[in-house]
Amino acid sequence: MPQKLPTAFFQRPDVMAIARDLLGKHLYTHIDGVLTAGRIVETEAYRHEGDQSLTLHLQRKRHQAQGLHVPGGHAYIYTVYNRHALFNIATHDAQHPDAVLIRAIEPLIGVEEMLRRRGLAKPMRALTAGPGVLSQALGITPALTGQPVTGEIIWFEDHAESVAAAAVVASARVGLAYAGAEAAGLPWRFRLEDSKWTSPAK
Repeated sequence: MPQKLPTAFFQRPDVMAIARDLLGKHLYTHIDGVLTAGRIVETEAYRHEGDQSLTLHLQRKRHQAQGLHVPGGHAYIYTVYNRHALFNIATHDAQHPDAVLIRAIEPLIGVEEMLRRRGLAKPMRALTAGPGVLSQALGITPALTGQPVTGEIIWFEDHAESVAAAAVVASARVGLAYAGAEAAGLPWRFRLEDSKWTSPAK
């Protein structure tokens, strides 16, 4: 029987463990009366300590980034290139602005609505393989920042899938060259090796 992930899942102090543990879980949205959902196949972890990319984000988006200074288990969505909304979950607590970015899902429920939102004719990797297109397909916008990810609009479920450590690939995160070689090289991107739905960036 599927179980909704509780707030305590997201308030653990180890953001890397949360990012890995979300693989194989199911992400749901219920927006404008439409239910959509998919299985998570790719995530990225961001930590307030030892991660120059998050340090720069907190500085550059000081006002917006207050959305990370909250108890773990709330949505944090911001826009890049004035068009792509990136769906993150604030983790840990208000004093530790850590986050997990959901990068890709395998679409399972409401696929027709996802296609409509994306302007596509048939399911393909581009439907939900990447954080910006994933948010568009699920109807996630920055207006949902601050929403609990354990509520009735956005939530996660555990469908009792066991993901073996050997099935998870850890690699460098995407698009962080601006933060310097150390931050760009941190192996904090996690994906299921056998999924065709992971994002194109390698």
